[in-house]
Amino acid sequence: MLRSYHFCFILTFSILLLPFQLSAKVSDLADQAAQYAENTYQEQMLDSLEQLVKFNTVAIEGLPSTDNPVHQAFKKELSAQAKQLGLDYIDHGYIVIIGLGDSKERLGMITHGDIQPAMPTKWAKSPFELDVISEPGKLIGRGTEDDKGPIVNALYAMKSIKDLNIKLNKRIELYVYMAEESDWQPLREHIKQYSLPQVNITLDSEYPVVTAEKGYGTISMIFPIKKITSEKRYLSQFSGGFFGSQIPEDAQATIENASTHLLARLKQIAKSHTGVHYDYQWQGKALTISALGRAAHSSKPENGVNAITHLAELLSFVRWPNNTSGALVNFLNDHLGTDLYGEKFGDIAYSDDFMGPMSVQPTVLKQLENGIELNINLRRPRGKTTQQLEIEIDATLKLWQQANLVTLAAIKTDINEPFVQTNAPQIDTLLDVFSFYSGITEVKPISIGGGTNSRLFPKAVSFGPSIPGKEYTGHSEHEFITMEQFMLNLKMYTAVLVELGNKSS
Repeated sequence: MLRSYHFCFILTFSILLLPFQLSAKVSDLADQAAQYAENTYQEQMLDSLEQLVKFNTVAIEGLPSTDNPVHQAFKKELSAQAKQLGLDYIDHGYIVIIGLGDSKERLGMITHGDIQPAMPTKWAKSPFELDVISEPGKLIGRGTEDDKGPIVNALYAMKSIKDLNIKLNKRIELYVYMAEESDWQPLREHIKQYSLPQVNITLDSEYPVVTAEKGYGTISMIFPIKKITSEKRYLSQFSGGFFGSQIPEDAQATIENASTHLLARLKQIAKSHTGVHYDYQWQGKALTISALGRAAHSSKPENGVNAITHLAELLSFVRWPNNTSGALVNFLNDHLGTDLYGEKFGDIAYSDDFMGPMSVQPTVLKQLENGIELNINLRRPRGKTTQQLEIEIDATLKLWQQANLVTLAAIKTDINEPFVQTNAPQIDTLLDVFSFYSGITEVKPISIGGGTNSRLFPKAVSFGPSIPGKEYTGHSEHEFITMEQFMLNLKMYTAVLVELGNKSS
């Protein structure tokens, strides 16, 4: 329906990798299944993804997934697809399990069907329409990389094994969780009631194999309403951000009693801000500045350009009066700046040799009736205790309030633990499969800034779908997966299921 013009490109890519494949270890049976999957199911996978992307499966606050009509419609489509492929389907409410085989030993693949919000105005087409036209070679749409694309890959990997009548020692179970982006508690409750597969791989991260994940954290505080009336310049509003795990690409500030001299100074400063576009609009003596950066997953702040911190820095040439917006901008410049790793936030910054540095990024400014809520996203490695981090955060906030005669309201700190997997016998198999099909040699396990459901499943590690050295677009306003990667994922997942499905736990 969408698409055969991609086939020649994929075939050429596969031929180029042949010299590298000779050095990696993948069984003939696994490779035959992978090649069959690639040669047979390209068109059907695109049709499947096209249907799944149509559903805006974002969480709605206060509405459980089990009562969300869009979530239910998505699961109905998923059920129809699974049954059409000859796979069994069990609906546990928040969790769907799609299976192949009846062995007592099980191999789990962990994915999710919910998505992050999307701003339709920022997409060439609707984010809920699979777009293969705007940028040839890319499959654009919300969820294509995170995590509906991997769901489709897993379905057709299982289907290929079924077609070839490959008998595995393990039952394969694909878990599709419907609240990964918003609420892990229903999954924790499910785990209390049901046994899980003995070995698991999560299809919600990066290659080659992820064995460590930073802990997700949030610092939030409210800058209370404090109005100001003055003939001197001051900030009357400051806003930005969309959701907590996205590096914000939009921010806006309004300066009252501005002048053309001030505007000229701002434009001069802006020349040093690489990757940010500023727009200036006058309304009387009020100057509104809009900043456009680049959205990215907040676990990879280096891939984005934070509009909030850059706009605050643009305004840092002066100490602003401490009304609501002025105090907020002063704080942003004092303790965040455009640094990614919390170097200005008191003593909070640190790093781990394997997991890397903690990232500290403001992501959302919520405009409330009683003020502006600043939300700062943390991604913490091992190396400091939660208690130590909380003490350091508290000390920084107390000192700043005392020095600036500002009282912050509703200060909250919520910091989750980092995760390091030390018991995963499947790692060598995953590395072999990845190296064989990607052509990337000397691969080893990695750590990521994001957090997946791996930490809740036995012997779980993450395996794709993002390729090393390539842009990860999940949570951005330009989410896509390339056709090349979509097909490569299918081959690797198929081979992995054959290899691991025939190994003892």
